[in-house]
Amino acid sequence: MLVGVVGKANVGKSTFFKAATLAEVEIANYPFATIKPNHGTGYMKVDCADKAFNVQCNPRFGFCINHKRFVPADLIDVAGLVPGAHEGKGMGNQFLDDLRQADVLIHVVDIAGTTNEKGEPVDAGSYDPMQDIKFLEEELDFWYLGVIKKGWDKFVRDIQQTHKEIHKALGKQLSGLGVTEEMVEDLIKEKELLSDNITRWGEEDLLLLAQELRKITKPMIIACNKIDVPGAMDNYTRIKKELPDHLLVPCSAESELALREAAKHELIDYIPGESNFTLKDETKLSDKQKKALGFIKENILDKYNSTGVQDILDKAVFDLLEYIAIFPGGVNKLADQDGNILPDCFLLPKDSTALDFAYKLHSDFGDKFIRAIDVKTNMTVGKEHKLKHGDVIEIIANK
Repeated sequence: MLVGVVGKANVGKSTFFKAATLAEVEIANYPFATIKPNHGTGYMKVDCADKAFNVQCNPRFGFCINHKRFVPADLIDVAGLVPGAHEGKGMGNQFLDDLRQADVLIHVVDIAGTTNEKGEPVDAGSYDPMQDIKFLEEELDFWYLGVIKKGWDKFVRDIQQTHKEIHKALGKQLSGLGVTEEMVEDLIKEKELLSDNITRWGEEDLLLLAQELRKITKPMIIACNKIDVPGAMDNYTRIKKELPDHLLVPCSAESELALREAAKHELIDYIPGESNFTLKDETKLSDKQKKALGFIKENILDKYNSTGVQDILDKAVFDLLEYIAIFPGGVNKLADQDGNILPDCFLLPKDSTALDFAYKLHSDFGDKFIRAIDVKTNMTVGKEHKLKHGDVIEIIANK
């Protein structure tokens, strides 16, 4: 699973990425500060299984604070986008190539309208952030359209001559974008968006196909950044009404970065995604730091219950992708051979089965699967048993 952080230049995209990962990235107030993609590890927040067993876990990867488990996932911060990216403008070609492998997108938008279409700073409210949302979607749609149209006439002739099923041929043709046969079949048959006679498909049909496949293969959440700037909330409320089918979350990446850096330097106790923090030693804080933390508390945490960054990560993975978190464990032993209790937590796609989880742990467990045990209920389940979020599962396999 790869989470892509996208958006035009200078909207706080790299600040969001650094806040989510604490990776060392360049943050600058000019277009294309990000030239090459930044890779980092973000953490998805789940309720840890240790609370159910009244134990203290020892994560091998990620961390756990007060029974909140933070599970690692890969994030990529790609080059800033400008209109015409699908035509190669700006860093367009690189942007789209970097984005190809992303499973879900976090689109960081300057909801206060302090950045124009070129990524240049402007007065708050002088630019409509709705344009950014539309232009990114249009760029992706036309990117998909370009991929579909490449060699289209030859593709259609081949289908006519070989009598291949359209959904199978298109699924294979567009597999590089994460498209499957089932997706195309659903669009053609169940949703009745397209004629089943491919020779009748015109430019509008192909664009419709591109738009629908983009929505499925690149689900998107809108990070409404700079929510604390005057006028930002008005834009957020208006756009949320105008785009009811979009997932928008208010956030302040700058505030989250400040809190995580303060926690890293042991100035405060802070759990990402929470609505408060506590000072560890007030004497270590300068007046400027105290003022900044007070501003964040009053204008972000008290108003929105969080900075929004952690919520956005969690919603991207658990709401849009519908992934589930599964803990390996045993009925009689929750610790591994080194004595670490519940050391691992895995993120799996929805509808994953016990057998899928066995293969996730090791190919031998999958090949030699006998049964699985739901450790919380002590129930034995078969290989087709569908797992649910938060399960603790023991795999029994032949030696």
